Amino acid sequence: MKIIVLNCGSSSIKYQLFDMPSAEVLAKGLVEKIGLKGSLIKHKRNDGAEVKLEGEILDHQAGIEYVLGILVSEKYGSVKSLEEIDAVGHRVVHGGEFFKGSIYITDEVIKALIQCIDLAPLHNPPNLEGISSITKLLPNVPQVGVFDTAFHQTMPEQNYLYGIPYSLYEKHKIRRYGFHGSSHRFVSLRAAEMLGKKYEDLKIITCHLGNGASLCAIKNGKSFDTSMGMTPIEGLMMGTRCGDIDAGALLHIMNSEEIDIVSANVLINKHSGVLGISGVSSDMRDVEDAAKEGHKRAQLALDMFYYRIKKYIGAYAAAMGGVDAIVFTGGIGENDVPGREAIMDGLEFLGAEFSKEANHGKRGKEVVISTPTSKVTVMVVPTNEELVIAQDTLEIVDALKN
Repeated sequence: MKIIVLNCGSSSIKYQLFDMPSAEVLAKGLVEKIGLKGSLIKHKRNDGAEVKLEGEILDHQAGIEYVLGILVSEKYGSVKSLEEIDAVGHRVVHGGEFFKGSIYITDEVIKALIQCIDLAPLHNPPNLEGISSITKLLPNVPQVGVFDTAFHQTMPEQNYLYGIPYSLYEKHKIRRYGFHGSSHRFVSLRAAEMLGKKYEDLKIITCHLGNGASLCAIKNGKSFDTSMGMTPIEGLMMGTRCGDIDAGALLHIMNSEEIDIVSANVLINKHSGVLGISGVSSDMRDVEDAAKEGHKRAQLALDMFYYRIKKYIGAYAAAMGGVDAIVFTGGIGENDVPGREAIMDGLEFLGAEFSKEANHGKRGKEVVISTPTSKVTVMVVPTNEELVIAQDTLEIVDALKN
C-alpha cells in the first residue's frame, strides 16, 4: 500500500511517500514559504535523485498539487499515476479531548477538529487545509488523522488538570494535553523491544529533545505525565520557548513593559528559551560552540537546559515509583553527545550507571549508553514520527476494508 504522509505547517508542507508495510520511503520533501515570496519545493527520491523547484505557491492546495505532480512526473516521480496512492495520513497537532487515537477522517471528525482550533490556532488550521486539499485533489482516497495529543489522553485526571477553578476546565477545556505523542509512543515501544520486555510491564521516561522539547513518563504502556501542557510552551526550556514560568512573572512583565497579549505570546514563544538566555542562537550547536569559546551566557543557557531535563527525569521517576529505561530522541537527544552526559550526571541515585565510553561519538543511532550492570537502561532511539503516521494509516485503512 502506498501512503502519503503530510505534515502541514503555517507556511510549509513536509511529506513522505511510503510503501507499506515494508516502510520503504519512496520519496520525501519539503514545500517552503507558502504564500510568501521565494516559494520552493525540495524533493528527494529514494534512489538519491533530488530536485529544487521554485515558483509561486499561494496556498496549501497549490503546494500539494505541486507535490502530487512531482510524485507522478517522469523524471522525478515514484509512481506512474495518482491511482497508485492508496491513502493519506495527516499529522494533526491538537485533537483536544475528542480523540484518544488515530482516526479515519470523516465530516464529523472535521467538525471536531474545527472545534479544536481555539486550542491550537497556529497549527490546526493548516492541518485542516491539508485535509481539505486532499479531499479536493484525491476525493476517493481515504485519509487518516494522527494526533500529537492522542497518546497523552491516558493521563490521570490529577496529572492533567491545573489548579484553577474547575469551571474553567469544564467551560474552556483548559488542561494539560501534551504533544510529541507520536514520537514518545514510537521510541518507548522500540525501547521495550530493545530490552526484550513487555511494554505494559515497564516504566519509561522518554526525552524528545529538539528545538521543541518534551519529556513523557510512560507507565505500563500508557502516557502517565508529560511536560508540555495546554500549549507547547510549558515544561522544558526550549530553543525559543521559555518553558515553565511563574504566571505572575509573566503578568509583571506585561505590566512593566506595557505589552499586550500578542506581544507577550511572541516573547515567550519566539524570543525566550536558549536564544533568550544565550543571546547567541536557538541552535544548540551554535550555543555549544560559543560556550567552548568562553561565552558565559551560552554556558548558562546550556546549564539551564540540561538542569530542567534532569529535574523532570527525577520528578517522573518519583511519580511512577521508579524507572526502567530513560530514552533520548529528537535532534538534540540523538546527536548531542556531551548534552546526554551532562543530563545523566548526578542521576546515579536512580540506579542509572551512565557509560561515557558507550555514549562517545554516538549520533543518530540506536545505542545503549548505560553500563551492563545499570539497573536503569539509558538509550538513544532515533524517532520516526512519519513512520508512526504511515503505520496507523495502514492499520485503519486495512480495517475499513474488512
